[in-house]
Amino acid sequence: MFVPRKIVEKKLKRFLADDIGQGDVTAAAVIPANLTVRAEVIAKEEGIAAGIEEATFLAEYLGLTIKAKVSDGAKIKNKQVLMQISGDAQTILSVERTMLNLLSRMSGIATKTRTLTEKLEMAHMKAKIAATRKSAPGLLYFDKKAVVIGGGDPHRLHLDDMVLIKDNHLAIVGNVEEVVKSAKAKASFSKKIEVEVNTIEDSLKAAKAGADIIMLDNFSPKQAKDASEALEEAGFGSVLLEVSGGITGENLLDYAKAKVDIISMGELTHSVKALDISLEIVKS
Repeated sequence: MFVPRKIVEKKLKRFLADDIGQGDVTAAAVIPANLTVRAEVIAKEEGIAAGIEEATFLAEYLGLTIKAKVSDGAKIKNKQVLMQISGDAQTILSVERTMLNLLSRMSGIATKTRTLTEKLEMAHMKAKIAATRKSAPGLLYFDKKAVVIGGGDPHRLHLDDMVLIKDNHLAIVGNVEEVVKSAKAKASFSKKIEVEVNTIEDSLKAAKAGADIIMLDNFSPKQAKDASEALEEAGFGSVLLEVSGGITGENLLDYAKAKVDIISMGELTHSVKALDISLEIVKS
């Protein structure tokens, strides 16, 4: 994922401004002005590094000197130094929490994603792990990037990425065939059309109407397998098949065995276990 640095910096500046408020009163009260120090960002557990680029942008924006010791996507060990930072002491302490929050969250997402993708690879499964849009406002770009760093697929970033017809769309405007035909007639040729279904019958209707992707919502592994086989028998084996809802690391392989193409998991981003990372002053 590439976004011009200035745009990423703008997002980061909003996070920093929200945390600092009218100023770090603690740093101003107890830390001498114009004091130069050196600090290290240290991992407190194993995982996958993510957010290194963003942390670098943030530090350099504030005039700090930073040296990254690892790259995004690298496997990191407990007690490993990830970054070295030098510069104004008050500034380092003021940016500390914003930087660590982003590093910890992104690394946690990347670590979870890498664990699940490697589980599929070791079992020789073709399915790909994908994220959802279940993320806190303002964090979607960073969460999705962390998924990509971990080896997963970002799925949609925004509502304009593709046509995704869900249950509430169907509840308002009618049956599957009519909705897909309407989408194909009105949407750009460049947009894929995906339909969320709750039954095998609707998956067949969606495929027949011309859907590019069919999302099996809250299907059990057996139901997903039955749907996959029904679509193949009906001549729709080329339609991409996605499963979503109730999928965890424990039942992941059961869904992969159902011969689906995409396994989307909200838990990658909506219930993140942040990686434990800290910042320590090492020299003043």
